[in-house]
Amino acid sequence: MYLEHFGFREYPFNLTPDTDFFYAYGSHQEALNVLLVALASRDGFLKVTGEVGLGKTLLCRTLLNRLKDSFATAYLPNPHLDAHEIRNALARELGIAIGEKTTAPCLTEAIQTRVLELAHSGLRVVILIDEAQELSDAALEAIRLWSNLETEKYKLVHIILFGQPELDVRLRRPELRQLAQRISFCYRLKPMAPAIVSGYLTHRLMVAGSRDHNLFTPRAARLVAHVSRGVPRLVNLCAHKALLSAFGEGAERVRPRHVLRAAADTETLRSHLSWSNRLWSRP
Repeated sequence: MYLEHFGFREYPFNLTPDTDFFYAYGSHQEALNVLLVALASRDGFLKVTGEVGLGKTLLCRTLLNRLKDSFATAYLPNPHLDAHEIRNALARELGIAIGEKTTAPCLTEAIQTRVLELAHSGLRVVILIDEAQELSDAALEAIRLWSNLETEKYKLVHIILFGQPELDVRLRRPELRQLAQRISFCYRLKPMAPAIVSGYLTHRLMVAGSRDHNLFTPRAARLVAHVSRGVPRLVNLCAHKALLSAFGEGAERVRPRHVLRAAADTETLRSHLSWSNRLWSRP
């Protein structure tokens, strides 16, 4: 649509979690640092929570890329699995050949054997579980038992739960207290501050191939921050539609009026508009 008009190689504000576009701003950089330090300290259970759209999956995949050479990693993106299915999923991620009718005890033993093999070759296992708030209690208990794999000195398996705030609520329930007590590091992602949104927009534009650091005028960037409340997914949605609006006019830059049109056309952004936003529509 507007790639050629603005000189992009690719769309800068896709909603898919593309690690090439990871922006190491305050909250996300802090979370990444916490996770890397915790893994270096050989802690077993870690947790990252945040509201919808704050970029948990992108953070998870960025961490995966950072760990490729020094850990054996297993990424479990589907939380809608029962205890046996999640063991199967982990076994596949660790390269274990399993049959359709492998029993739970045999599967557990195979996972333990594989983890020990990896440890002997100098690799620790890191399991990253996305959308963890959707896991069943039985699946969470199966995951907790994986953390029992350890030597006298350190853990052989590290488990990182990524989830919405509902995960924190669930872990306060008495029946999950054993798991909650094992979580040694936690981090809560936050929305971007307005000043960070401006840098975020510029970063993604540059990665996509733009040479214009001021493609969004300062007032337009502030308005994107205002209507999106600093939520990365909503920033992307608003910025993409604003670029479409500017392209439709043949404009060379995105101005407040383009952002206002984008917000008015999007239900999740419209709720943060008010009559006072008419002031933003001036060039």
